[in-house]
Amino acid sequence: MSKNQTLQLNDGHSIPQLGFGVWQVESDVAEDVVAKALQVGFRHIDTAKIYGNEEGVGRAIAKSGIPREELFVTTKLWNDDQGHDSALQAIDASLERLGLDYVDLYLIHWSQPEKGKYLETWKAFQEIKESGKARSIGVSNFTEKALQDVVDTGVVPAVHQIELHPSFNQQRMREIDARNGILTEAWSPLGQGKEELQDETIGRIAEAHGATPAQVIIAWHLAIGNVVFPKSVTPERIQQNWDAQELTLTAEEIEQINGLTREDGRLGPDPADFND
Repeated sequence: MSKNQTLQLNDGHSIPQLGFGVWQVESDVAEDVVAKALQVGFRHIDTAKIYGNEEGVGRAIAKSGIPREELFVTTKLWNDDQGHDSALQAIDASLERLGLDYVDLYLIHWSQPEKGKYLETWKAFQEIKESGKARSIGVSNFTEKALQDVVDTGVVPAVHQIELHPSFNQQRMREIDARNGILTEAWSPLGQGKEELQDETIGRIAEAHGATPAQVIIAWHLAIGNVVFPKSVTPERIQQNWDAQELTLTAEEIEQINGLTREDGRLGPDPADFND
């Protein structure tokens, strides 16, 4: 696999399949680690308002000297900004924090089905896209019903970002996304904690390739078509995650990892129940 491989979005834009995530990274630390990621070769950065580090990400981008058109920057609308007018204000605030004129991708962070604001928020997102403040728009952590409601507006999300890792591979939602021409993005792609990184199957595959378990999991995501953005604040691991693009798994190995999924494998909130 070539490094910095891109996938086509349904709106004509493209997205680097491997990105760099900054969830749970403080703003000053984000500045340093994003700078390292950009130095290594990453060109896709995934942040969000709720992460509290848009300023740090923006500073790293500004200092990098990399032409803006070579970068792909994602941020997300937090739940308390859902609604038409508040969403229009929120994108301006995120752009100011990032120091950018536009983001490449803007996502509704959670569907919050009981609040019932996601459709008016999606209307605002369409206006944000038309204004040029976001080149592509999408959703994150949507229920099947909420996703269908948005698709039925006639403006289909470019991506759907969901919790996705070997213990919870979201095959059904990936299939729904694919049927609608939506790319699936994986958050917590390595799981949380060390359970998946210490899995015997993944360890055996890693040993066979002279790779790390994290590299095997990233290679699996890339092989099954996910957009993936592993997070690390360790320079060595940032480099290793980038180098995972050089690892090619066999079809049998991919199926072995597919077989690790469990019904109780979800680590984060269920989108159906998350309405805070």
